[in-house]
Amino acid sequence: MINNDVLRSIRYMLDLSDLKVVEIVKLADPAFALEKTDVQAFLKKDEDEGYAECDDAVLARFLDGLVFHYRGRDESQPPRPLEKRVSNNLVLKKLRVAFELKDLDMHQAFADAGFPVSKPELSALFRQSDHKNFRACGDQMLRNFLKGLTLRIRGNA
Repeated sequence: MINNDVLRSIRYMLDLSDLKVVEIVKLADPAFALEKTDVQAFLKKDEDEGYAECDDAVLARFLDGLVFHYRGRDESQPPRPLEKRVSNNLVLKKLRVAFELKDLDMHQAFADAGFPVSKPELSALFRQSDHKNFRACGDQMLRNFLKGLTLRIRGNA
């Protein structure tokens, strides 16, 4: 899925202001250069003037920042290395950690979006990429998960 779409979906789901998105990114990396105007450019449609592509570095920091925002930072652990490539599977993992979702919660989010997923399908999404039963998360699957999670967080409004 396009990083801009993921950022747009999560921002809507959590009803975050542009400034709050910047603050969340700074939780993961205080030295990272990101301004409110950058966030506004990421949120525009690709045909609009001033549109900017959200790269993996921004999205990775935003997802890590979400984890720190909701779960707090564990100072006893060394900082995790930043992911160079943000895949749909990684987005699922980070959201699962940030919102402390169990398997049942994940299944419910998919079901709420009208996209039920079996237990083996779900567990395959969280395996290491070199595992024989690993399954890459497709754009449609991630889109439905984000939709189901939005329904869960925002309600049916």
